Amino acid sequence: MYVSSTRADAPLARPGSGRGVVVTGNVIALGMVSLVTDISSEMVTAVMPVYLVTGLGLTMLQFGFLDGLYSGVTVFLRLIGGHLADRFAARKPVAVVGYGMSAAAKLGLPLVGASVPGIGAVLAADRAGKGLRTAPRDALISLSSTPEAQGRAFGVHRALDTVGAFTGPLVAFTILAAVGTAYDAVFVVSFCVGLVAVAMLVLFVRDHRDPPEHRPGWRDGARLLRDRPYRRLCVVAAVLGLVTVSDAFVYLLLQHRLEIRPHWFPLLPLGTAGVYLVLALPLGRLADRVGRRRVFLAGHGALLAAYLFLGGPLGGVPLLLTVLALHGVFYAATDGVLSAAVGARLPAAGRAGGMAVVQTGQAVGRFASSMVFGALWTAWGPETAIRVLAVALAVALFGSTLALAGRRVRATRPTEVPDVR
Repeated sequence: MYVSSTRADAPLARPGSGRGVVVTGNVIALGMVSLVTDISSEMVTAVMPVYLVTGLGLTMLQFGFLDGLYSGVTVFLRLIGGHLADRFAARKPVAVVGYGMSAAAKLGLPLVGASVPGIGAVLAADRAGKGLRTAPRDALISLSSTPEAQGRAFGVHRALDTVGAFTGPLVAFTILAAVGTAYDAVFVVSFCVGLVAVAMLVLFVRDHRDPPEHRPGWRDGARLLRDRPYRRLCVVAAVLGLVTVSDAFVYLLLQHRLEIRPHWFPLLPLGTAGVYLVLALPLGRLADRVGRRRVFLAGHGALLAAYLFLGGPLGGVPLLLTVLALHGVFYAATDGVLSAAVGARLPAAGRAGGMAVVQTGQAVGRFASSMVFGALWTAWGPETAIRVLAVALAVALFGSTLALAGRRVRATRPTEVPDVR
């Protein structure tokens, strides 16, 4: 059970006490900021695929480009955000700028109307904000937690984050049920909710300050890549990102297979979010106990199973429930778990930058994946495209398992650099 703390950095249970979970008030505050932010962002994400494909008539190749842009534009900004946060010990200010950019971008969507280049520019601005904020935010979560509780802390944060991801599509569905296809109403409400999240971050989250002599530069960040286990994590994250189909394509595949009507489309993410919400904390705690790499790789096994069902003969409600459940398991077992594994490997002063490198590799992979999958869908159809990705994921998962074999984390004092699992 999680109880609020009067101090943002006060643990809710002592390490090794055996009672409760070591999660600080700062982690809870960051989780609440992410909850509100995800309500804002998922309102837009839930309607964007059907808005672009059905409403504006984009081809799958065009949609794949925009979807790839949605992920890929964060590539270098993740590195910049992580570096600035570490270099100036300003993790919170950098995160505030990122959250603010994403909130402001929502207001741009009704202004650009049906202009595809305009929509691309607005999506780029939104993802630029995410690129700036993600590494500093995850570094604050990691620095606000003890080494042995990294998985649990990220599990709590991701669970709160997922409450927002669950609520956002419901809000969008409610708005569209009231106003029809007036998508601008969704975008304006999303902007207002995003501003609330920025205010919460400013008021309730505490920064982590490093001594001036421990503030790293670019050379210190590059030095991290000499560490073989960390380098392997970077490569594995990038390779698996390359064979990960975006959420939007998963839902469009389900819509294609099951002939789901457009006004029901915003509800599809609820299945993924519901499973993610239930499993984020249990799988985070499991990762702390049995090994983060094992849980991370098992999550991609769940994704592979989802691909196989999407390309297989199963149909109807069983296909819908199975794919959404597996998709939720994938996120619960990989999202926070990867951040926990990386955070346990890095020194405090370079944590944001080190996390940014891993996240950047993953973003590059997913950027390429969206464009490739859009091209495969256009050339060969959705079923063949997902089968090709299933084969590629199976090969990548086998190679990643070999690369990470035998790497484990041990509990350490905060001044040590632990082995990663």
